[in-house]
Amino acid sequence: MFAATLRNSAKTLDFARCSTTSLRTFSSTSRAHTSVAASFVQQGKKIVAIGRNYSEHAKELNNAVPKEPIIFLKPTTSYVASGGTVEIPQGILAHYEVELGVVVSKRGRDIPASQAESYVAGYALAVDMTARNLQEEIKAKRLPWTVAKGFDTFTPISSYIPKESVSDAANLNLTLKVNGAVKQDGNTKDMIFTIPKLIEHVSTIMTLEEGDLILTGTPSGVGPVVPGDKVECALKDSTGKQLATLDFAAVQREGGYLYKPESA
Repeated sequence: MFAATLRNSAKTLDFARCSTTSLRTFSSTSRAHTSVAASFVQQGKKIVAIGRNYSEHAKELNNAVPKEPIIFLKPTTSYVASGGTVEIPQGILAHYEVELGVVVSKRGRDIPASQAESYVAGYALAVDMTARNLQEEIKAKRLPWTVAKGFDTFTPISSYIPKESVSDAANLNLTLKVNGAVKQDGNTKDMIFTIPKLIEHVSTIMTLEEGDLILTGTPSGVGPVVPGDKVECALKDSTGKQLATLDFAAVQREGGYLYKPESA
């Protein structure tokens, strides 16, 4: 009987050790996941941006409403944290475009919309700065938008918003002010393509990886930012709870790229 008791005690101890090891592994994995998601600006590999995902924005720029998402890429070197400065290259007419960003939680390819939610780690408030005069010129030539979207500091970004803080990503209010005047005031419920549909579509073209950011498009009201302007953005849920803020100042870039229109 004594021997049996010892054997049972040993089994209990082994189970406890295994459980403790499992908990430590889970805790370590959880911390690592949170760390990658929260530091997407430093660790993310790409910014996947969506064009014309709000019908009113498409119309204000005299563009057709798309039948499937329009995708373009921005370099992660274009990130600038809230409170920083956006450098406008010489000769460039820069436009603001406030957007909801979706932070990807794990690697995935050919993700069905029905499973897309599990690939969302969290969110961020962003501004997709655009060199509008340059973009119009290259669009007329049917060339890629990379140069017009990819300048350093052309993606101002808020801090990371954990997924658990957002009750309904399909009903969030985005606002942008320039020098205190409201210029954009839209809601994610007006997206043409929902977040699950965007994740599904993008992942059929390119593999999404942990820490990637998907910019989901901008509502109407886009317009110019010039050196000296102060820009303030906010993201709120349907109850009015503020989820994120983002602000930056625009300055003239010294040196570097100089835009010269072809007609000049």
